[in-house]
Amino acid sequence: MKILYAVQATGNGHISRATQLLPYLRRYGKVDIFLSGANSQLQNELPVRFRSKGLSLFYNNNGGLQYSKLARQINPYRVWKEIKELPVEQYDVVINDFECITSLACAYKKVPSVNFGHQASFHSPLAPRPANKDLVGEFLLKNYAIASQYIGLHFEKYDDFIFEPVIKKEILQAKSKNLGHITVYLSACSDEFLIAQFSKLASFRFEVFSKVVKQVSTVGNVKLIPVSQRLFNESLISAYGVITGAGFETPAEVLHLGKNLLVVPIKGQYEQHCNAAALEKMGITALKQMDEKFTGQFLNWVAMGKAIQKTYSNNIPEVLGYLMDNYPQKGVALDLLFPEMMLG
Repeated sequence: MKILYAVQATGNGHISRATQLLPYLRRYGKVDIFLSGANSQLQNELPVRFRSKGLSLFYNNNGGLQYSKLARQINPYRVWKEIKELPVEQYDVVINDFECITSLACAYKKVPSVNFGHQASFHSPLAPRPANKDLVGEFLLKNYAIASQYIGLHFEKYDDFIFEPVIKKEILQAKSKNLGHITVYLSACSDEFLIAQFSKLASFRFEVFSKVVKQVSTVGNVKLIPVSQRLFNESLISAYGVITGAGFETPAEVLHLGKNLLVVPIKGQYEQHCNAAALEKMGITALKQMDEKFTGQFLNWVAMGKAIQKTYSNNIPEVLGYLMDNYPQKGVALDLLFPEMMLG
């Protein structure tokens, strides 16, 4: 069996999950990776056969998306060329983890595919949303990576096609401990911004994972650490608490470890606001932003916040078994799934 696995590289979570899935996927056949985007800081040894610039995310210093920079990178000619040239028809199974180019290539060539990952869970109305839905955000979650089938991952099993998170084996096998520091991963915020915020809390120690620094350095009560899977795992496992964006993989790992968790969703990123809503329903503290109120909010979190424990397990064999057993066959309802104008 030939398998094409398209992985979104606009962040580290998709890469991390692909690394965990790869050994299990290889039990089914030969796997080629299509890597799209350029924001991940993680080194990886994935068998990348196809590479695309995709659509990468850019942020300002205090955690918001830079829409003008996002718009400037869009190249319709390049995207159309990649759609036509990507040989999805040569594969028995096509899996995409919220990756647009592969999705459109399958639609154009009438090849079935599966959208597998966290974003796929939002095809269920039962997946939590914030009180004020964002219509554009909803549209993007449901149409950015269209597929013949959707298999979602979320903090809880909200629907019959949604599974619990894929957790790294290093986290599943870890013995959680508390060395007193706060682990921080806020990739949309600059180091300078975070140092300014955390320096006001001199009695606490922060380990900040930075996409800028090349070696460990310390500024007052803030230790800056380059993004590294090993170092991040070590910091996470031994932390008192964790401050991070409202992504999916890191909050899920924190829940499994039973650490105190504080999330700050990226402004303008609707998926993260949906995740924050789900976490708040579970009792996790979520802030709208980090501003002049942060010191008080942090102290309140330390005093009143509670650690939520979720015991996840290695569900990869179950998830992939479900995917392979239910993989859509060629010619099954594809004309209904994809607009005629897109198929050409």
